[in-house]
Amino acid sequence: MFKLNVGTVDRFVRILFGLVLLSLVFVGPKTMWGWVGILPLLTGLVSVCPLYSLLGFSTRPVRR
Repeated sequence: MFKLNVGTVDRFVRILFGLVLLSLVFVGPKTMWGWVGILPLLTGLVSVCPLYSLLGFSTRPVRR
């Protein structure tokens, strides 16, 4: 199971970026590349980034 590794600011940016990319599918140039926005949107919503896990990276604050 993956550990939570996406911090609050990172989550906000990912969700916003994902929604902007997805909007390209329906508004604007209507390009299929907008579907790539699903990835940052999902990683932001679940607070888990598989790439961060592979690299051993986290943007969550360290709790003591």
